[in-house]
Amino acid sequence: MSNLILKPTKHNPRGIPEAPFIEKVEDYVKSPQEFDQVFQAFQERLQQYKFMMESKENTVKDLKRRVPGLKDNLKICQMLKSKNQNDDDDDDDEDFIEVNYKLNETLYTKAVIKKENMDKVALFLGADIMMEYSIDEAIELLKEKIKDSKKNLEIAQEDCEFLRENITTMEVNTARLYNWDVERRQKERKESD
Repeated sequence: MSNLILKPTKHNPRGIPEAPFIEKVEDYVKSPQEFDQVFQAFQERLQQYKFMMESKENTVKDLKRRVPGLKDNLKICQMLKSKNQNDDDDDDDEDFIEVNYKLNETLYTKAVIKKENMDKVALFLGADIMMEYSIDEAIELLKEKIKDSKKNLEIAQEDCEFLRENITTMEVNTARLYNWDVERRQKERKESD
């Protein structure tokens, strides 16, 4: 029944239904006996929006954290590629290069890389999976991942805004329903007295 009460007429591009706005409570509550059912349907939809909002906010946080890491990895790959190209031009005898890298937010350390190993990198893909790529493949993959992450971040932020508006609408709706019921009960008490 709640699906019929709140049958959406509009959706956002990801299929999230738009909340209706109650102008007249009587359009939704045909009789006082239906009030509890209608009120519960609106409360359930409000909770669904809040759950979706929490999920989308977590997605936004994850993406905001992921993009800088991808950009750092891209810079490193581009630096290795440029060093590799520059070293092909140079005929010096150095077989190693020394680089600084970040272990965590506050700790950096040095690494020594053999120049012969600079044509490949290993990228952590998540889910305990690491893959080895050529520098060019890694650069293309990272550029693609950055582009996709930025697009997904924009979509998630757009969904958050849509949900925020719908949560506000549903909170206003539930308040209007509640106030209508209070007025109705007061009127019934006055009539019975």
